[in-house]
Amino acid sequence: MKKYNLPILTIFISLLVLASCKETKNDVVQNKTSALKAGYEIEPVNIQNVKLTDSFWLPIIKRVQEITIEYAIKKCDEEGRFENFLIAGKQKTGKVRGEMPFDDTDVYKIIEGASNTLISAPNTKLERVLDSMIAIVKIGQEKDGYITTWRTINPAKPPATWVPVIEGKRWESLQISHELYNPGHLIEAAIVHYEATGKTNFLDIAIKAADMLVRTFGDNPGQIKGVPGHQIVETGLLKLYQITGKEDYLKLAKYYLDNRGNPANHKLYGEYAQDHIPVIQQNEAVGHAVRAVYMYAGMTDIVALTKDKAYENAVNNLWNNMVNKKMYITGGIGSRHDGEAFGLNYELPNLTAYNETCAAIGDVYWNHRLHSLYGKSQYFDVIERTMYNGLISGISLDGKNFFYPNALEADGVYKSNRGSCTRQAWFDCSCCPTNLIRFIPSIPGLIYSKTKNDLYVNLYASNNASFTLGKTDLQISQQTSYPWNGKVGISVNPKKESHFTIKLRVPGWARNEVLPGDLYAYKKASTQKPTISINGETLSIQPENGYFNVTRNWKKGDKIALNFPMEVQEVETNSKVETNKNKVSLEYGPLVYAIEEIDNKNSFDKIDISSLDTFKVRKEANLLQGVNVIENSKFKAIPYYSWSNRGVGKMKVWIDYKN
Repeated sequence: MKKYNLPILTIFISLLVLASCKETKNDVVQNKTSALKAGYEIEPVNIQNVKLTDSFWLPIIKRVQEITIEYAIKKCDEEGRFENFLIAGKQKTGKVRGEMPFDDTDVYKIIEGASNTLISAPNTKLERVLDSMIAIVKIGQEKDGYITTWRTINPAKPPATWVPVIEGKRWESLQISHELYNPGHLIEAAIVHYEATGKTNFLDIAIKAADMLVRTFGDNPGQIKGVPGHQIVETGLLKLYQITGKEDYLKLAKYYLDNRGNPANHKLYGEYAQDHIPVIQQNEAVGHAVRAVYMYAGMTDIVALTKDKAYENAVNNLWNNMVNKKMYITGGIGSRHDGEAFGLNYELPNLTAYNETCAAIGDVYWNHRLHSLYGKSQYFDVIERTMYNGLISGISLDGKNFFYPNALEADGVYKSNRGSCTRQAWFDCSCCPTNLIRFIPSIPGLIYSKTKNDLYVNLYASNNASFTLGKTDLQISQQTSYPWNGKVGISVNPKKESHFTIKLRVPGWARNEVLPGDLYAYKKASTQKPTISINGETLSIQPENGYFNVTRNWKKGDKIALNFPMEVQEVETNSKVETNKNKVSLEYGPLVYAIEEIDNKNSFDKIDISSLDTFKVRKEANLLQGVNVIENSKFKAIPYYSWSNRGVGKMKVWIDYKN
């Protein structure tokens, strides 16, 4: 992290930091019995154990750490995000600043992303900045633990006109007030900060808020019946349960989920908020896509923690519906601008596609949980497709401009990005930029998972990792140029010779599977096969559940060589998707490609692909920070994630196909 020009922070923290940044200990946390509390049997390898050296992901992560975090803090300062906490705590006078009832969460998400940065690499300067931000947050918390600054400042005047005021009381407009969404993000961020620093200055604030929610909501006399409008407090509470062992948090999270779709509990919010029927009866992904995947993640946590079969059936039904009928080729979800919502089955427009960046991030969180539950590679097929395409498309190559929606087509006129044809520097609703900040630094924690006897290699990126597998101290490293080619070298170095299994994911695209299910298919299956060798000896094994499983006595210096042959592939869509009939998209490895007008100025509107076309792939080191391009005699295509970094223009992913 470089420098921080933070007027609000420097003015108000000189005394606060001294009081707040002591390495306090919390008795609730000290008394925990297990970090996982009978939860997921497959455990992700923590980012602190994985040092990324990758030429693709490391620059993206560093850009967020060194540019985007500082940029977002500056924006939050300019737009009053910090000042709201000070006004709420009567350290300043004034009116609510900002336009959204969830502006507080931008501060929380920045702290979470920066904390993930600290887990990867200690940074005392950044840690002091976070202590300062946390001290300001603490000022805005009411004595009983309540924390939503706009309502504390003036409950009769919400920042957004669409938040109704009846009597100006807490919780009176739960459907839209975000009074439960805000502490949800607070709790999530505080747990990551605690894991990063061992300090409880932020965790204490979160526990105080969570205990207030436990006292407030339920079916006991004097308690309020109701559920969140925008889900995320559920996953926060469940994580807090896992690190504290306090069952009240588990019970409250399940109470919120159990009572969705329950008209005896509250006036239902409808499909928009997944509150039309009980969650265990839901089998179609509907409504606001971000709310949905946050809720599905919480439901999956309930499955892991309680083994609830009704929840498990619902989670699997919802996942199958989304992947088979409602997912874009880029991994994006949520086709409609109206309601930021899933559309009908097979409703996947391109020019007007919504595909909110936050939804892509939430979908990765959900699929990661599903992998930890089942260990199937299909979940990482979704994660990989989303990460390399429809997620990082949300941030520009300079780290300071953002897509809120991620369209699959542009005509240079339709303002798909909340009033703009290209990425914007910020939004009045800035949830996507700060969500990218919280997610991207956590990426190294997706690469490996483990049980006592199994190591899952889920993603391919150059790194050096050290951790224990059962009783084995293990060092493992990857060397690869993925996603630009499919060759991966892995060195395995146990402290002493040990017997265990390494499960090496064979990506879906390398198994001729675009995504799980039948929504997409390659026009012509590749005849090339993935290969694996150990110490130079080729193994004649086939993938099982999408993994090469190798069980043996591993010793220092063992070398694994993987080859996932890449070639340009044409993808076609299920015929039920009307918008993509007689069209194909292009892929190379895990990357979806797009044709941009700037590279095809004279022919863009006439471009098509025929059955006779051939393609070549060429590295352009000076284009878009270095990419492989796909070329033929008609056009040049670039990776989808990199489009719109060179001004406003036309773009398309789906291209007319001529037999």
